[in-house]
Amino acid sequence: MRKKMIEIVDSYKKANKNCLSFRFFDCHKKSEDIFKIIKDGLRQSSMFKEKKLLVLADPLSDTDFKEKFLKETKEFLKSEDIIIFFQEADFNKNNALFNFLKKNVKNQEFNYLTGQKLKIWAAKRFGQARIEPQAFNLLLNYVGSDLWRMSNEIQKLISYKKGEIIKKEDVKLQVRLSIETDIFKTIDAIAQRKKDKALKFLQEHLEKGDSPLYLISMINYQFRNLLSVKDFIEKRKPYNIILKKSGLHPFVVKKSYSLCRQFSLKEIKKIYQNIFKIDFEIKTGKINPEAGLEMLIAEI
Repeated sequence: MRKKMIEIVDSYKKANKNCLSFRFFDCHKKSEDIFKIIKDGLRQSSMFKEKKLLVLADPLSDTDFKEKFLKETKEFLKSEDIIIFFQEADFNKNNALFNFLKKNVKNQEFNYLTGQKLKIWAAKRFGQARIEPQAFNLLLNYVGSDLWRMSNEIQKLISYKKGEIIKKEDVKLQVRLSIETDIFKTIDAIAQRKKDKALKFLQEHLEKGDSPLYLISMINYQFRNLLSVKDFIEKRKPYNIILKKSGLHPFVVKKSYSLCRQFSLKEIKKIYQNIFKIDFEIKTGKINPEAGLEMLIAEI
């Protein structure tokens, strides 16, 4: 889903070189009247005659925005500018804004791939490259349903083997489940509100050669796992059911289950959304990756 949105933004940037009419809004920030900012922004004419592109993160979760928007839908439908409603957080399918958008604008739903669908998707990403069945299954076990990370890991394996068949040992060496152990140390420091310690762990990763974008993708992946496990816990599901239903590696479930005690569901959702915002700003060139990492820890 994020990849699709970034493709849209990249396409917009190519068509509008000035890119002065692009803005991103996090609808979880209650300190801003996002509806008013958007409405005023759309009314302003651009001196460069370019269409505006506005990205709204989780607008269906903002009751104030939803109520105000539904009162003035005609004005927005008449606009020639582009507004992307990007919803990752859970929401009620009876949501009035959701139903309005579904009926009146172009929409696309992205579901997490699991099982056979995930295998087919991942297999296609290898193209002409060859991978042993055991190695392929291990890769799926390590990465899970994180398609963005899966795509990056596959490209890394292909580049590493340079035409040779990818083996189980290559996956163990290159994909490194062990990095998850280190990332959990960072997340544990975040949970204890020890920002200096979290930054120290991240600096150690950077010194080892791990890229900032990769680290952010891993933190994003782990917080999504925390969100999934915490949701099961809130629904009072027993540990063995979480192991079975989550689709996560047993090691990841164990660590996530332990860390979940230190966060409320609301806190996990807030951090997860902030990761998304920073990840998006990095990929659209608004901030550099290293600054994004520091900002992520500072804003928690």
